[in-house]
Amino acid sequence: MKGSQQMEKENREGRERAVLVSVRWGEVTPEEAEEGLRELRSLAETAGAEVVGVLTQARQKPDPATLLGKGKLEELREALSSCQADIVLFDQDLTPSQQRNLENETAVKVVDRTALILDIFAQHARSKEGKAQVEMAQLRYQLTRLTGRGVELSRLGGGIGTRGPGETKLEVDRRRINMRLRTLERELRDLTRVRRVKRKRRRRLAVPTFSLVGYTNAGKSSLLNALTAAGVKVEDQLFSTLDPTTRRIVLPGNRRAVITDTVGFIDHLPHQLVEAFKSTLEEVQEADVLLHVIDASAPDLHRKISAVEEVLEELGALEIPTIQVLNKVDLLDEEGKGELRRRFPGAVLTSTLSGEGLEELREKMSSRLAASRTMQLLLPHEKGELLALLYRSARVMEVRTDGDGYRVTADVPQEIVHLFAPFADGNGGRPAGAGTKGGRGSPSKNGVGFGGHLAGRPREEA
Repeated sequence: MKGSQQMEKENREGRERAVLVSVRWGEVTPEEAEEGLRELRSLAETAGAEVVGVLTQARQKPDPATLLGKGKLEELREALSSCQADIVLFDQDLTPSQQRNLENETAVKVVDRTALILDIFAQHARSKEGKAQVEMAQLRYQLTRLTGRGVELSRLGGGIGTRGPGETKLEVDRRRINMRLRTLERELRDLTRVRRVKRKRRRRLAVPTFSLVGYTNAGKSSLLNALTAAGVKVEDQLFSTLDPTTRRIVLPGNRRAVITDTVGFIDHLPHQLVEAFKSTLEEVQEADVLLHVIDASAPDLHRKISAVEEVLEELGALEIPTIQVLNKVDLLDEEGKGELRRRFPGAVLTSTLSGEGLEELREKMSSRLAASRTMQLLLPHEKGELLALLYRSARVMEVRTDGDGYRVTADVPQEIVHLFAPFADGNGGRPAGAGTKGGRGSPSKNGVGFGGHLAGRPREEA
């Protein structure tokens, strides 16, 4: 049997030994810097590194050459030597010259926050679309640091910050990188077209859409599984979900909808990723209602809420009706839950582990689509597709057939009332008002159009 020391050595074999560095300046508080350092540790471990040292510094302003002061730089060199580390991970973004200077001073690889996040995305991308999006983001990042990097990368080898396309692409010239970017853009246009066709089909069938958004590792995939039995792989690590997963859901009142799990957000999400993942993030932009999933046990949940809302604002999705979902409440005591209810009066408290709050969430999702209206309808025989839509999306109470068509009594969800208003019994089965058409953003009699965002609905949050 192997000894524990030998097993530990084998388990660590191939893992990079990392020293974490956080530099604080300006209005950043010590508490914010400490939380950023905790998140950097999680990012490092997700990327596969073993954290062997931590270095922090508070400055009036960053050093333009190395971010760190001379004394702290010497301390970093000593830490790298004593810890036998082979990589430095910064919690801040570095300029190309700062990165080069630091690598020259330390003789090890230096990776900033953006490169670290891009590396994690490269590891987790599974679909063709996801891989293309990550590669595009990495190449755009690399373009800014191409000059003089070839020799350094050859010297420093592979690992974190050079995975995915990076290891083979960083040493090519700018022209070839731009050619590759154009190829990726064409591929993504084709893949985006397919995704848009699917969304258009859902719109044509009048299917309401929910989108799960939230800070990475808030429990979105677990919530999707709990609501739909989707069977999505769940891992306790950052950015485990990159590719959107869409599932059907039947809500109280027989309201049928679809719900999509999307990539998690993070504080200072690299703009290269937001740009590259635009086609995926369209799932968020096109949703009727957002479920903002929040880790209720996080000590800094307000910071994470703000980070998510910043990305939503960048996407133009901040005004979409939103239900806040405070997840993982099984980690809190009753006093903690009570405090959350006071701070977030419109939110739903849930636990995918215990099932707490899931039925309340389903009820709220149903009501947020809008209240239904009981309608007496006369559908002409040639409008059988509308009758089928009622069975899919409404609560049908009675159907009678006569020479004029289908006489139907049904509770119709508000978001599709405009499709049936022309056939309200009393109009003789003929559209009341020529030219009335359903479609994205088209208003119903009550000012609510299906397929766009439910106009005038306030965001349910503190």
